[in-house]
Amino acid sequence: MSFALAILGPLLLAAALPLLVLAILPARSASVSPRARVAPRTTPPPFAPRALIQRMERNLQLAGLTNQWSLRTLVIAKLLLLLAGLGLAALLIWWQQSATMVVVGLVLVIGGYFVPDLIVYGRAKERQDTIQLELADTLDQILISVEAGLGLETAIDRAGRHGRGPLAAELARTVQDMRVGASRREAYSGLAARTDVVDLQRFARAIMQADEYGVSIGQVVRTQAKDLRAKRRQRAEEKAMRVPVQVLFPLMFCILPVLFIIVLGPAVANLIRSFGAL
Repeated sequence: MSFALAILGPLLLAAALPLLVLAILPARSASVSPRARVAPRTTPPPFAPRALIQRMERNLQLAGLTNQWSLRTLVIAKLLLLLAGLGLAALLIWWQQSATMVVVGLVLVIGGYFVPDLIVYGRAKERQDTIQLELADTLDQILISVEAGLGLETAIDRAGRHGRGPLAAELARTVQDMRVGASRREAYSGLAARTDVVDLQRFARAIMQADEYGVSIGQVVRTQAKDLRAKRRQRAEEKAMRVPVQVLFPLMFCILPVLFIIVLGPAVANLIRSFGAL
């Protein structure tokens, strides 16, 4: 027991100290100005790891959870799961004092520490993939509205109000930021900063450049929509080309061995019986 605690103690202390520092951070206020929403910043305390705070905030932003979860909530969840893993590991090691239980306890503690990060990261990746899939069709809707005579902000607002999913929510928020006082450049900069979708960031930059140099908005939207349709077709072709390679592993190690057993198994059994009778 003392051997296990001597191994677990320093590791758990090193993992818990950053979380204890972050847990005392004040919760972020939900009512901020449009400028603050475009480029949110958090000043870490002196002993808090800045990289950890930035990564957690960025993942919350990409996952669209900044209104539901605060940084304080995420840190408390990590701390509670870490303590739960520690308690379960201590019970397992008390039940059976062996190197195997020490390894299992370490896995439980480390897993409890990273489970909230993995959940937020998975939600962020799923949300960004959804935005990527919806972007081409949404730009087509915006292009149709612009060519019908609507202004760009009105067309984007229409797509946001009548659409569903994270992209529609981001477009609606962009229009709302402009309505409450943010400039067009600030609003589109915020739209680009809240996502990791390169095509959406390129669209936002194209709109800002068109507004700055007086280029036709309709032409910019038309060009962006055409490029996105071509890229979507290229991505579909790339995925289709990767399918044979992805199927090779399960075919070689899962399907073919079973097939060989079914086909050759009776013949091998008959040969064994035949040689055994001699």
